[in-house]
Amino acid sequence: MTATASGATAALPDVPTSTPALVACDLGGTLVRSGRRATPAVVDALAAVRAAGHHLAIATGRSLSVAVQMVRLLGIRDGWVVAANGAVTARLDGNGYSVVQVTPVEAEPVVRLVSKIRPDLRLAAEVVGTGYRVTKRFPDGQLGGHQEVLQRVGDIWARPTPRLVVHGQWAQRLTPALRESGVTAFPTRVDWVDVTAPGVSKATALESIRAELGVVPSRTLAIGDGENDLELLSWAGVSIAMGHAPDTVRAVAHQVTSSVERDGAASALYDALLLPAA
Repeated sequence: MTATASGATAALPDVPTSTPALVACDLGGTLVRSGRRATPAVVDALAAVRAAGHHLAIATGRSLSVAVQMVRLLGIRDGWVVAANGAVTARLDGNGYSVVQVTPVEAEPVVRLVSKIRPDLRLAAEVVGTGYRVTKRFPDGQLGGHQEVLQRVGDIWARPTPRLVVHGQWAQRLTPALRESGVTAFPTRVDWVDVTAPGVSKATALESIRAELGVVPSRTLAIGDGENDLELLSWAGVSIAMGHAPDTVRAVAHQVTSSVERDGAASALYDALLLPAA
């Protein structure tokens, strides 16, 4: 696809709220700046989406427990949360949530591969809603939730997990080998790789939500900024990349908005959904 210039956001077809859209937004780097809370402009835009009768889903690579905390800070009390890059789906309900779907990854081959090539790296297996099981304790602030330090490496695959984290110096260099083994691997930083089951992405989770809600494909909208948003943007009827996104991400989107520092997601939502300005 050829992305248009920043600010030239196209509106979804079938604008009336009698045909609600499914709006999927990435979290970090799209709605929220790193290490900061969402701005009032973003919070207001998300409230306007919901007030107009549209379905809202927040899709992130983060764990469910961290994602829910961050979504609450956005003022969202109902809707959908897609966590762990699509491996976990939950539905918000008031002050709680219910887990709708969890897709486990076969952890043993991944752990054996990493242990053989880079035994110095840390491994973590997400425990949905609570924290992680880890081979070595991660530095403070790196993982959200409780860390259970395992006595044996083999214990990491003793129980199902939707996502493995590979962490340490130049961990991203393992990405090709991990992908060749058949799993889904996203290097989010030079020292961090998220691993989920084959074929799992934010798009697969959102497609299940879309089908359950009965939203037609043309009434789907997605906004993202990272490599783990590529499938999501390709899935959506209207896709919008953040202005600071890499060229590979902007290339698959229909439109490009301004950066997260300029509240690009907020302006894109107003324009694409023809929402009244706050």
